[in-house]
Amino acid sequence: MTIVLILLGFLVGAFIMTMGGGGGAFYLGIMTGVAHLSPSTATATSLFTAIPALAVGCYSHYRTGNMRLHAGNKILLTAVPATIVGSLAAPYIPELIYSWTIAIIFVVLGVQMLRQSFAHHVKKTGQPTWFAYLLGIISGLMVGIAGLSGGGPIMAGLMLMGLDMPHAAATSSYALVALSIVGSLLHATQGTIAWTVGGLLMLGSLVGAAITPRILNRFDPRLLTAILRPVLGILLIAMAVNQVW
Repeated sequence: MTIVLILLGFLVGAFIMTMGGGGGAFYLGIMTGVAHLSPSTATATSLFTAIPALAVGCYSHYRTGNMRLHAGNKILLTAVPATIVGSLAAPYIPELIYSWTIAIIFVVLGVQMLRQSFAHHVKKTGQPTWFAYLLGIISGLMVGIAGLSGGGPIMAGLMLMGLDMPHAAATSSYALVALSIVGSLLHATQGTIAWTVGGLLMLGSLVGAAITPRILNRFDPRLLTAILRPVLGILLIAMAVNQVW
C-alpha cells in the first residue's frame, strides 16, 4: 500500500502541474477508494496533501518565467472570499443541487475549450475582466463546499482569457496554493487529517510537481496548448458526468 500511495501521489502531482489543477478530485478518489477514508477525513486530508506539491510546483513554474501574476490575482480576488462563503454555507446546500450546478458549469467550460481547439474561426481574444471574477467565484465555491482543488474553472478561465497552456498552468498553480491553504484551514475543523495516508501521497506528489514544470518548459507552448487544451476540455466534461452519475 505504501508504494501504491507514493506512486499515485507522483502521478497526481505531475498531472496538477501539467494541467494547472484538477488534482483535488483524484486525491479524494484515492483516499476514499484506495485508502478507504471517510468523506470528511478525505476532504480535509486532500487539501492538506495538495499544499506542499502545489507550492513546490508553483516555485518551479515561477523559475521558468511562465507565471502571470496579474491574471492569477484577478481570479483570487473573488475566489478567496467565495471559498470562505462556500465553507460556511456547505452544511445548508443540498448535495443534489450542488452536483448539478457544478456539472453544468464543467460542461459549459469544457465545450468552450473544445471549440477553441477545433473551431479555427473562433475568436482568440481574451475574455472581459468580469469573466475572470466569475470563474474565481466558481473555483472558490468548489474548494469551500466540496474540498475540491478548484483548478478546473481556474485553468479554463485563464486559457479563455488568452493564456497558452504553459502560462495558464503556471498561473493556475499560483492561485491554487492560496485557495488550498484557505480551504485546508476551513475544512480541518470539519474532519480529521489522516497523516499517514496524506504523508505518503504528499511525498510522491512533491516529486511529480517538482520535475514536471521543467519538462513542460522544453516543449513548444503552441504545440503543448494544441495537445492539452482539448484534453482539458474532455476532462471537464468527464468530471461533469462524474458529478451527477
